[in-house]
Amino acid sequence: MRIIIAGAGAVGMHLAKMLSQENHDIIVIDPNEDRLREVGSSVDVGTLSGSAGSVEKLMDAGIKKTDLFIAVTYSESINILSAVLAKRLGAQKTIARIDNPEYLQEDHRVHFVDLGIDYMIYPEMIAAKEVTGLLQQTSSSNMIDFSDGKLVLLTLKLDEDSPVINKPLSDTVEDIDENEYRAVAITRDGKTIIPRGDDTFAAHDLIYVITNKSNTEHLAQFTGKKGFEVRNIMILGGSRIGLRAAKALGNQHSVKLIEANREKSYRLSNILNNALVINGDGRNMDLLIEEGLNKMDVFVAVTGDSETNILSCVLAKNLGVKKTIAEVENIDYISLAEKMGIDAIINKKLITASRIFRFTKSEELSSMKYLSGTDAEVMEFVAKPGSKITRGSLSQVDFPTDSIVGGVIRGDKSFIANGYTSIKPYDKVVVFALPTAFNKVGKFFS
Repeated sequence: MRIIIAGAGAVGMHLAKMLSQENHDIIVIDPNEDRLREVGSSVDVGTLSGSAGSVEKLMDAGIKKTDLFIAVTYSESINILSAVLAKRLGAQKTIARIDNPEYLQEDHRVHFVDLGIDYMIYPEMIAAKEVTGLLQQTSSSNMIDFSDGKLVLLTLKLDEDSPVINKPLSDTVEDIDENEYRAVAITRDGKTIIPRGDDTFAAHDLIYVITNKSNTEHLAQFTGKKGFEVRNIMILGGSRIGLRAAKALGNQHSVKLIEANREKSYRLSNILNNALVINGDGRNMDLLIEEGLNKMDVFVAVTGDSETNILSCVLAKNLGVKKTIAEVENIDYISLAEKMGIDAIINKKLITASRIFRFTKSEELSSMKYLSGTDAEVMEFVAKPGSKITRGSLSQVDFPTDSIVGGVIRGDKSFIANGYTSIKPYDKVVVFALPTAFNKVGKFFS
């Protein structure tokens, strides 16, 4: 596939890294030559200096033969303009990053489709939905639904007193019905492995488990996690994420939002009639304590500063807050933040790149989900008739070892997979895959 990425910022860089592993023909356009040099020195892609809003530059990049054009610059207007031009000049599919949520409303979105923009992505809206979704399952760090909840992927962080510590997977299977769950990955010290029967759980591991929705609480308790009722929530930062999260959560919970900018605080207080807005500096730990941080069930830090978000979450955890969520935009800090005990990490760059990445995959890929703390992805494929995955049990089809089938959805039923499972045509199959397996896995379903 021939792909042009407009924008060599953090999102463009991460996309280039992900897509370069798939043997695509990639060109990155950006007016900043320093950023282009950074991309070109670390990723096997072509680069072109200039504005993606230039017809001449798009023609130089080979837009007429482009399968996918992705505009993720820092400028919404450039993203929209370049995507429209790219479509008119011959690009097969176009994607634009936007900053205005009203563009996504159905009666407005159709105008952009008419202009030639196939898909628009608003990272802050996706991140805010991540925050609210994380509160649906309080015993886990994350929960992802597949096919309206027929299967779920739970992310659980193992504490030192977890009963499964130092136990291999084969032993835990004996303690709990193996048909109820499957551990599909373990992240430890920043590295993700696909576990086998003799792999052992360790303290502070992030484990990813496929199960049925009805089993989530039982599984959490088995690993030593307990759910709790969320009443009081403190949000640090009146960013777009903070605002949207407060709007969504304020109707069901007591929400207190803290924003450092005075004018912005007044503006937020007029918008949020279901949350209390406090003007104050989130770096002032005494202020957070005065505002009742120790009485909160959940603390969400979404300021524009990763360090502030991490440190404030650590303080919240030390004061007894049950669940902490931090926006960490510096990718290098994510592993550190998780080691410091923060329950869940939000990163707009990774979320955005993951959503866009699925457009480069085959039609057999029905959905793809971003997971913090790992480069791996969890994907849902539809098995085509005659595809390799349907030609025997999972142990017989030589499925890539750097990936694993977690569960299968067949009509209205779902079940956990194992080596004896046989996939039938039109089954929806949930797969956890490391980056080295992305390209290999899709071939099994086509």
